[in-house]
Amino acid sequence: CLLGCHSWQPGAAAARHVALPDGLLQQQHYYYSSVKQDVAAAAASGYWTLAEPYTLETEIKKSRFLATAWPVTSASEALSYIAEASDPAASHNCWSFTVAGSARSSDDGEPAGTAGKPILGAIEGDGLDGVCVLVVRYFGGVKLGAGGLARAYGGAARDCIRAAPKAYVKAKVQLAVVTPFDCLGTVYNMLAKHGAAAGAEEYQANGKVKLLLTADADQAEPLQWAIADGTSGKVQAKLVAADGDS
Repeated sequence: CLLGCHSWQPGAAAARHVALPDGLLQQQHYYYSSVKQDVAAAAASGYWTLAEPYTLETEIKKSRFLATAWPVTSASEALSYIAEASDPAASHNCWSFTVAGSARSSDDGEPAGTAGKPILGAIEGDGLDGVCVLVVRYFGGVKLGAGGLARAYGGAARDCIRAAPKAYVKAKVQLAVVTPFDCLGTVYNMLAKHGAAAGAEEYQANGKVKLLLTADADQAEPLQWAIADGTSGKVQAKLVAADGDS
């Protein structure tokens, strides 16, 4: 690397002074000032979900309510679990799920708003995302009324969710870098220090290497700083937008 690639250590940026060509210090200053804004706009740091599937059965006025909850990462995954676990012999198979803030639910023949919505309320009430809950009802001969149904479905879902083990999922972001070949080792060193990973190396005609990086959202900013500092400003990791543009 023309300017030299250095191993970065915490606090090194403040303690070390590197002689740079005219204009580069100013360029680095503007780059650093934009890092925090870019990462803040990328994503939240993560969310709470379930660590594993969980099932809990309750009985209310002779009706059995079998609640099953799963951690999910997509609507298709949630619908697959619902289809697999639903019982055609049951009176009702009511469900709800939320993924990335987008929710869907079904009352499956119960009065509108008495099943799916209370189940969703149980998920959101505990501040969870990426969760699917199915409540299968086996009618016991006693009608519960609209209020009773809402309490029964919501309560079955809530008790199941609260009994299930939880897990925190860190949000991920992608960053792109184009680095001279002799700075490649420094970039990989920074990735290892910040728990990030790189995709396949793409070699360009100008001798540089393009990498697509994946990092925890809360590590993206420190990683950007570390790469820029470790390569004396020669390599800058840029946040990749959701549409693939950096």
